[in-house]
Amino acid sequence: MTTMVVGASGATGKLLVEQLLKKGQKVKVIVRWSAKIPEAWNNNVSMINASITEIPVDEMANYIKDCQAVVSCLGHNLTWKGIYGKPGKLVTDAIRLLCNAIEKNSPQKPVKLVLMNTTGNRNRDLNESISFGQRLVIGLLRILLPPHRDNEKAADFLRIKIGQKNPSIEWVVVRPDNLIDLDEVTEYEIHASPVRSAIFNPGKTSRINVGNFMARLIMENDTWNQWKAQMPVIYNITD
Repeated sequence: MTTMVVGASGATGKLLVEQLLKKGQKVKVIVRWSAKIPEAWNNNVSMINASITEIPVDEMANYIKDCQAVVSCLGHNLTWKGIYGKPGKLVTDAIRLLCNAIEKNSPQKPVKLVLMNTTGNRNRDLNESISFGQRLVIGLLRILLPPHRDNEKAADFLRIKIGQKNPSIEWVVVRPDNLIDLDEVTEYEIHASPVRSAIFNPGKTSRINVGNFMARLIMENDTWNQWKAQMPVIYNITD
């Protein structure tokens, strides 16, 4: 089984690749020439040096034609240029490109597509309720921070455009809460919807746990069937 990871050079993407390799998964990544990657990848990971914003759909279809799963860990750099510069719809455009490429290949079995997102984005399929205060803050973030709008639109593309009966694509949107760095996988819990306020009472989610859960989605059919076409929320279990 082969998985394509985009955003693999990011803090969470690297950990996802490591988790997949530990589980014996073949991994492809698309990274820029300037990306810093672990030396161990040179012998164990198939690397494509390119900018995803410049890859045409036919080329992407060729890259992923032998992949049974595709994961996006893409995000905007936390700099002025990264937040307000181009490409403003990095994640949404990448998800659209990946979906178009998968459909172009007409796979015999649906390809698993996993999108890393955020608890600040509601799953509108479930009509998740939030407080007036959080609704107000999210509304401001939507106006002031393009990356938040991008996250929302990327998830909406999967919910609305791809839907739940696409013959070529099955998807899961993973929503971690406040991301932290830990060296090892720890206990974590998965919920269909947030159980705390992402704005006023956020939980913690380690990046390595996010990577572990996404790897499990890809490798474990029971886990995938439990969460496909959903937007599960992941929290660390803390004492």
